[in-house]
Amino acid sequence: MKTKLVRVTTVPISLKVLLRQQLKFMSAHFDVLAVSSPGLILEEVRMAEGVRTAPVAMTRAITPVNDLKALWRLYRLFKKEHPAIVHTHTPKAGLLGMMAARMAGVPIRLHTVAGLPLMENKGLRKKILEWAERLTYTCATRIYPNSGNLASFLLDKGFCTAQKIQVLGNGSSNGIDTDFFQKNEALTIAAGTLREHLSLKEEDFVFVFIGRLVRDKGIEELVSAFTALRAQYPGIKLLLVGPYEPGLDPLSVATMDTIATNEAIIQVDFQQDIRPWLMISQVLVFPSYREGFPNVPMQAGCFHVPAIVTNINGCNEIIEHEHNGLVIPVKDMPALRDAMERLMTNKALYNHLKSNARQLITDRYDQKHFWGLLLNEYQQQLNKHVTVSSSH
Repeated sequence: MKTKLVRVTTVPISLKVLLRQQLKFMSAHFDVLAVSSPGLILEEVRMAEGVRTAPVAMTRAITPVNDLKALWRLYRLFKKEHPAIVHTHTPKAGLLGMMAARMAGVPIRLHTVAGLPLMENKGLRKKILEWAERLTYTCATRIYPNSGNLASFLLDKGFCTAQKIQVLGNGSSNGIDTDFFQKNEALTIAAGTLREHLSLKEEDFVFVFIGRLVRDKGIEELVSAFTALRAQYPGIKLLLVGPYEPGLDPLSVATMDTIATNEAIIQVDFQQDIRPWLMISQVLVFPSYREGFPNVPMQAGCFHVPAIVTNINGCNEIIEHEHNGLVIPVKDMPALRDAMERLMTNKALYNHLKSNARQLITDRYDQKHFWGLLLNEYQQQLNKHVTVSSSH
């Protein structure tokens, strides 16, 4: 009989996208139960990954009444399932999942840290979020920051002890499927069709952003930089691939108006398959304020697309300045504009970055290697628990 492993995220899109195929891999070794908020996407995860799922409604905002309900439901679920391991991702699922797992007596309680909202908050809200992180780490038996810089941040803040923390491999939460993110004939045809559909000309220089269209992804600076650049270079385009989130971190009305009215900016909602979008682009622009270990720069690199990223943890580990992309200061619109212009006008630099982009990703972040590291970590934690239990 297989050991039970429960994986928990706040919303099911995290299971579907951020942990794609990982649950299926683990299901060969464990009885895997995926837990997240209810909806069609959770059902899609069940089908795609071939694992059991359980819906527990959770919110990403601070909602005390709903959070208490979710905590009680998670506790009851864990008491019923008796898992050996509960592994949580995302801040709210981490807080509620680790508390419920500890209350239910789950022996191995693991939490992956992949970006912290508190980095961009101030005042009382920041204090609440810091308290929540400390409580999460207190309830967990092991913490996995998904980058070295993030691990340093947690230790500097004193959120938990160094003995509790480990970065798996070179970072990331899931590695990257370098075979999936690779040009092939079908993708080349799909990219050609997409280019025609968007009326892109061969000579257009295309910048792309992929992610949530919110303030802390640097969209305000990106739109301003692009608008300033286009006044000088009319043959450029900007693709914004991702949903707005007006309830959490809305863009300014002025920025949204620019996106809606500027004919050189093309905005589309969440895409099931971003590969054709990367294939029709010359440069990924990813000016985020905070990240854990972002997938998009890795995915772009697999298609030989250089990236402009901000000097934040995760991004500055995936991108080496002037090797496979450019690293700029956070919230610096002029620096962003200059970096975009540099890659448009300096062909030698652009080709140098492009030639290094894929190799660096395949060497460091191959997905199957990461899965093996995580599986080994699970087995070590189980062995440690057995040893401790038998000595009592």
